[in-house]
Amino acid sequence: MKDLQKDSQRDPATEISFSGLALPAGGALALPEFADSDRSGLFSAVNEATGGAIARAAEAASFSFRSGTSCTILAPGAGLDRVVLVGLGNKGDLTEALAERAGGVAALAMAMHSEAAISTDGIDAALVPLIALGASLGLYRFDRYRTTDREDGPKLAALTILSSNPETARTAWTSWEAVARGVTLTRNLVTEPANILTPVAFANRAEELRDLGLTVEVFDRPAMEKLGFGALLGVAQGSSNEPRMVVLRWNGAGDDSAPLAFVGKGVTFDSGGISIKPAAGMEDMKWDMGGAGVVTGLLSALARRKAKVNVVGLLGLVENMVSGNAQRPGDVVRSASGQTIEVLNTDAEGRLVLADVIWYARETFRPRFMVDLATLTGAIIVGLGHEYAGLFSNDDTLAANLTAAGQISGEKLWRMPLAEEYDQLLKSDIADMKNIGGRPAGSITAAQFLQRFVGDTPWAHLDIAGVTWASKAKPGSPKGATAFGVRLLDRLVRQYEAG
Repeated sequence: MKDLQKDSQRDPATEISFSGLALPAGGALALPEFADSDRSGLFSAVNEATGGAIARAAEAASFSFRSGTSCTILAPGAGLDRVVLVGLGNKGDLTEALAERAGGVAALAMAMHSEAAISTDGIDAALVPLIALGASLGLYRFDRYRTTDREDGPKLAALTILSSNPETARTAWTSWEAVARGVTLTRNLVTEPANILTPVAFANRAEELRDLGLTVEVFDRPAMEKLGFGALLGVAQGSSNEPRMVVLRWNGAGDDSAPLAFVGKGVTFDSGGISIKPAAGMEDMKWDMGGAGVVTGLLSALARRKAKVNVVGLLGLVENMVSGNAQRPGDVVRSASGQTIEVLNTDAEGRLVLADVIWYARETFRPRFMVDLATLTGAIIVGLGHEYAGLFSNDDTLAANLTAAGQISGEKLWRMPLAEEYDQLLKSDIADMKNIGGRPAGSITAAQFLQRFVGDTPWAHLDIAGVTWASKAKPGSPKGATAFGVRLLDRLVRQYEAG
């Protein structure tokens, strides 16, 4: 393991620069175009320079420039190795999320070239950095542990964004580059195997973010015992890997105003405990720390772009394992709030971790609102599949702001209900509550459980179990860790910065 830890993950980000609208001397070129465009500008110049090859190829392929589609022309002339036509749909329909997707489509089509350019001719200036963001995210690859085929991945080392106002685009990119780096950090964390990314190792990586100006505080087992974290420590007791809680603080407002709080479930491996999971697919449980990974990437992004708002991120880091000391079904634990919990299923452990950390966040920081993220239930996948994350909230304004941020970023949320009738399913015969409510409405009863530790603080719970890991690649999001939530929550924070 030590030898593996010595190996460093190469930064997957391609160097992105900005230049004026001009025909590149060589390499690959992407030409995003609207379906209702008159094909003037750079498109016309490239078509003329290649003797009409671009227009002929589009006609031969019946290419309609529908949003998200592409058409590749190899060696068309004018010194270009490849030209990629990328459809943007009709001009009035182009959103930030679609612009980002177009950048991902373009980058993927040109990934095997060492140099490439993307034209943004005719695209609104505000959307140009989103094209760059999609391209950057689409070129991600985790190859830390590859020893024989590292060169099979993307080779694109330099990508130029061609813009009518490159200086403005370059300035705007600074903020979005910070987000891209935050997404990359989250993807790296979520992809790491559990024998490398233990709770202690995760905490150590979080401590490295002090270099960005974050304040980082790490709580070990004795510190959490002193705080009364009986729910979190009950999950951790079966593992030889010690638990940690990490608090990341960004004081961007420069005052003592109440922060925005984000809490992440960080179960670095979830065997299910004594309520053990089936063997098939258990390897996926290395990414049961996805919520904590998102919070870490978000705080990194906010610090890099110097967000003008106070934010606190809290990570509950444990490993849920089977051993002679593991928590048993039927055990009763006392949470930091003083409420007692009957643990009927040791595989419903994430809510136990979050219960103590949410309570600590509420009592310590008195935040303007709290958002927790967790790969919490398989039931949310049954309900929503892999396109939306589940949203539960006690505050309509916060829920609306999150939903709007999801629509803008393309990381979509679907609001689910909370109600007293569901809460009654958590009644225990011997404690204040039990940690499961039965098979029906499993995601809802999990959220109801968390709400018992929130008090009157505006709060939202995002169940990201279905969107943290992708079995198929999409433009801007290769197969594997998605970092779903970093862009969403960055958008949310921007709303509060503006306010």
